[in-house]
Amino acid sequence: MTSQRHTHDALLDATRECVLEVGVRRTTLTDVAKRANVSRMTLYRRYPDVDHLVRALMTREFAALLEEVGQASGQGDAREQLVGMAKDAIRLLSGNPLMQRVLQLDADLMLPYLTERLGSTQRLVEQFLIGQIEAGHLDGSIRFGDAKTQARVVLLTTQSMVLSTKPATSGLDFAALLDELGKQLDGALKP
Repeated sequence: MTSQRHTHDALLDATRECVLEVGVRRTTLTDVAKRANVSRMTLYRRYPDVDHLVRALMTREFAALLEEVGQASGQGDAREQLVGMAKDAIRLLSGNPLMQRVLQLDADLMLPYLTERLGSTQRLVEQFLIGQIEAGHLDGSIRFGDAKTQARVVLLTTQSMVLSTKPATSGLDFAALLDELGKQLDGALKP
């Protein structure tokens, strides 16, 4: 199991290196296999195409980010923690080299996840948010409502900040934008 896990991580690490170097569109399974030092057949058995491989990579990256944000959550009630985590996540994503490279070279690949359907990464984030919102319902810091609906609104609001960091910060201070977002989220969730 350890060697299989190592190979899985090695494949995703190699994919990350390729995407950082040439973008999603120019990343090939052959290049990933070569970087991971595995045969192409090993890679093809696990991932039928680059799309599946990149999705697995993005899910891993977002899961790690959520874990980091969750561990760094500050003091206060569930609402205050959720608002702080949202701001921290946006700050981390705006500085994440992988996310920035995808937005720089292959932003149009994200369009289906903005206009047609939620992807596995968005669903992962949404599940995290549902848990935080339910905790806020329990401690009374978040107004009662359907946690799934509230989580979806928070997801879509914060997602727009991540995907629009460059135009959003044109002529404005990023920290000030995050503070304003925090006030809006806090006000929307407050009982």
